[in-house]
Amino acid sequence: MLTLLFLCVPASFLSAQHTIESDLEDILEQLAENDEDEAYNWDNEIEDLYDRIREPVNLNSVTKDQLEQFPFLSDLQIENILAYLYINGQMKTVYELQMVEEMDRRTIQSLLPFVHVQPVAEKEPLPSVKNIFSYGKNEVLTRMDIPFYRRRGYDTSYLGPPVYNSLRYNFRYKDQVYAGVTAEKDAGEPAFALHNAKGYDYYSFYVYLRNLRRIKTLAAGNYRLSFGQGLVMSNDFMLGKSTDISSMTTRKNSIRKHSSMDEYNYFRGVASAVQLDRFVLSAFYSHRSLDGISTDESITSIHKTGLHRTRKEADRKEVFAMQLAGGNIEYAINRLKFGVTGIYYFFDRPYLPQVRDYSKYNIRGNYFRNTGFNYKYRWQRFTFFGESAVDKGGRLATLNSVNYSFKQTYQAVLLHRYYAYNYWNMFARSFSEGGYVQNENGWYTAVEAHPIRYWTFFLSADFFSFPWWKYLVDAPSMGYDLSTKATFKPKENMQMFIRYRYKKKDKNYTDEQKIKTVRPLYHHRLRYQFSYVLPANVSFRSTIDYNRIYPEDVIASQGFHFVQAVSCSFPAFPLRFELQGSFFKTDDYASRVYAPEKGLLYTFYTPSFYGEGARVAAFLRYDLNKQWMLIAKYGQTTYSDREEIGSGNDLIEGNRKDDLQLQVRMKF
Repeated sequence: MLTLLFLCVPASFLSAQHTIESDLEDILEQLAENDEDEAYNWDNEIEDLYDRIREPVNLNSVTKDQLEQFPFLSDLQIENILAYLYINGQMKTVYELQMVEEMDRRTIQSLLPFVHVQPVAEKEPLPSVKNIFSYGKNEVLTRMDIPFYRRRGYDTSYLGPPVYNSLRYNFRYKDQVYAGVTAEKDAGEPAFALHNAKGYDYYSFYVYLRNLRRIKTLAAGNYRLSFGQGLVMSNDFMLGKSTDISSMTTRKNSIRKHSSMDEYNYFRGVASAVQLDRFVLSAFYSHRSLDGISTDESITSIHKTGLHRTRKEADRKEVFAMQLAGGNIEYAINRLKFGVTGIYYFFDRPYLPQVRDYSKYNIRGNYFRNTGFNYKYRWQRFTFFGESAVDKGGRLATLNSVNYSFKQTYQAVLLHRYYAYNYWNMFARSFSEGGYVQNENGWYTAVEAHPIRYWTFFLSADFFSFPWWKYLVDAPSMGYDLSTKATFKPKENMQMFIRYRYKKKDKNYTDEQKIKTVRPLYHHRLRYQFSYVLPANVSFRSTIDYNRIYPEDVIASQGFHFVQAVSCSFPAFPLRFELQGSFFKTDDYASRVYAPEKGLLYTFYTPSFYGEGARVAAFLRYDLNKQWMLIAKYGQTTYSDREEIGSGNDLIEGNRKDDLQLQVRMKF
């Protein structure tokens, strides 16, 4: 959960930030529901957002690139802010934003926590090494998760204790210099023993510089990349289908530090972007080891979990190497921006996984390359953007979109993507239904409107097809995804919404006679949520979910979920508390439900539940002083329809799970 949005802003922003927090929670939860094929770690993005709040952008020296990092700002609003500064000079107060054309109250409230105003000289000097070390800020953060239950794997297979532990050190000087080290041991992994004799199971480090004259960014160690629309390169954050148009369409070229516990989605080496007049030149190189199964002759699988709890998992740790090099050239003039991206990567031996019908056209071999051309152009209230890419075999992937915005009252988007069934790129991540930039053709359209005071309406439709087989779909298939949301906000401290989503998507089905067919799978999702913030810094949030899912001509399974959350903070005492309780009842795993919870710092936690039961979670944050902070979270899940939880090594005897999470932060 995006706790930082509530915990790190001034009290005057509390009610507005509660709304922002709820909106972002809702978006990320929808994305968690969408990404069923591959889980994504949000820690990097949440920490970057936290950095933006700790180091607000000075509007009097802001650049177009800096404003583009905020997804709720349209291209026209960004141009109007820069034009206002050019014509009127430096702002005296952030509330001058009300005088900028097309800046409405809602957008200004969203922007305020991330910006400030102070006078600037004509040209700010480069920071000296002395100032960097004298005025830089240090942070040490450690986390420990303690389960009050025992999984079967600890009796049979797991080599380490059930406690999770991580340790992070971060150094920051303004928004220009960053450095850090991260260490992590997952539950079940040994520490200072066996294959982890040197301590933790995972270590990460980075040095990251930005906005130093012509050097836009320079990263050494672990880093992440994103260019264009992600058809050639993106192991970074991507907001896809959700009930928010601006979040779906925002993409920005970036080289960013990797400071999270994600053990797969990063590069290790060096990357840099340099500004030369209207050109930005980016180059990068990476060499890292990966987990998987391999022999001296070939690699048969790549593992992404980062778990090394058993002897078998430990033997698959860092067994082969991959190198990657590439670059991007971007050119911007007036309202036009375009660029070219190319990558070349190879393994230290051929990658030859087992071929199945659905994976017939997946990556095989040793040496690979991808090249793409991306563009963005704004004409009046229309913005056109897209990217086209080819792999080493000349197969095509292309995404193109047009957006329309009218004074933040109406927004619309029309997007088409075509990803050839045999296109392959190991590092592509973009808008899709199937989760991959491969084997998909689709049209997506969405409209967001504020036609009535206090009301916001959203409507979207996505029609897609898959020319070749997919995992659990033994035939070419198609489907559609319809979504609508109505939000009512009569006051700054009160909001409610109702959201409905209906999806039809083909999937394998095996009947009682063991006959397998491909038939449509229908899924209805309905959610109602009400949130209210009292003047006394007490907030309430009530959520009701209903799911209904069924293959064609089969009895439907259903899921119901009710969540009630209460949080409070004390202005005279540095304490924040939240209590959340929920009850769920679903017929099976297919009708499972999701519910975001208040998580630890830099984390977003959305567990799923199926069966029948209840969950209670209590969150406590105490800031002892400016240097020390303590967070404790206790959660208990009780099932009333089973006597065992999970299966295999994860089996828990009993119907209850209790966990305690502790986090301590020290600043100096």
